[in-house]
Amino acid sequence: MQFQDYYSVLGVSRNASEEDIKRAYREKARKLHPDVNKNADAEERFKALNEANQVLSDPEKRKRYDRFGADWERYQSASDSGAASDFSQWFSGQAGSGPNGRYDYRTSGGEGFSDFFETLFGSTGRAARTQRRVPRRGEDHEYPIEVTLRDAFTGTTRAFEMQTPQPCAECGGTGVVHGSICFACEATGSTAKRSRIEVTIPPGIRDGQRVRVAGKGSQGRDGGPAGDVYLKVRIKPDPAFELEGSDLRTEVGVPLLTAVLGGETIVTTLSGRVALSIPPETQNGRVFRLRKQGWPVAAGSQERGDLLVRVSVVLPTDLSERERELFEELQAARQPAGMTANA
Repeated sequence: MQFQDYYSVLGVSRNASEEDIKRAYREKARKLHPDVNKNADAEERFKALNEANQVLSDPEKRKRYDRFGADWERYQSASDSGAASDFSQWFSGQAGSGPNGRYDYRTSGGEGFSDFFETLFGSTGRAARTQRRVPRRGEDHEYPIEVTLRDAFTGTTRAFEMQTPQPCAECGGTGVVHGSICFACEATGSTAKRSRIEVTIPPGIRDGQRVRVAGKGSQGRDGGPAGDVYLKVRIKPDPAFELEGSDLRTEVGVPLLTAVLGGETIVTTLSGRVALSIPPETQNGRVFRLRKQGWPVAAGSQERGDLLVRVSVVLPTDLSERERELFEELQAARQPAGMTANA
């Protein structure tokens, strides 16, 4: 038995992603399938390709392969793990082989896998064929979703369309149908399923937090439960408010006379309008704190941060003659003795 370099068989690097492996398998399977490739070694090369794909596309098998690799002889006890499954493949055009002139890997010995595979991943023969398959949970998926700041504050319900990969109904997730490549899934074993769901965004959610939608991910295998969908929230910028932790910042315009003499101004908050008392001689840029008018400290919480209100003094325009005279009188009254307006 010789060490099998599955990465070389698929033509990918050792740090290849799952998508890289799927793509490489799909491309090579089209070229090496015995139905389209009549070279004498096509069957063996396709058999080796399937074996490599079975290992590298399975996270647990890939992890064991990467760990033990060429040291497989030291880990022959790994066959006790019972990880092998029936990955038999059928191919047409092989005279004198299986039923109806089809070639069955199951009749070629070793369940269609190399001795290296069987030693590293499990026992051969009937025990592997009849072994009980363990249910596997479906994959989780994450999608971005945008909401306004006001919707994030109050909570909202959004309809959401998504695509999740599901086991191909044509080939049962094997990528092969009757000895030929499954064109429904392009030999990947999965197809995209479109679905529309309604999602409740809880009040007070923060930018970057995720909303879990249970059971809406990929279907499980062999009776396993479906995965979940996670929606990662992005809060759109708001023209009036800026969120800092659990506090909100906003700005309010205050007339000059109110800033000088004192009075009240109305501030719009995310939960309504409130009156803000302006003391006399309030300077432009002064910040006032409105307690408990900020953001919920946690999603769904009744406890809230504060609203920080920055004053922007608004100067009068379109002055009448009398108003101008009064400002000139004020200017003269505030000048030091002996100085003139043009000094």
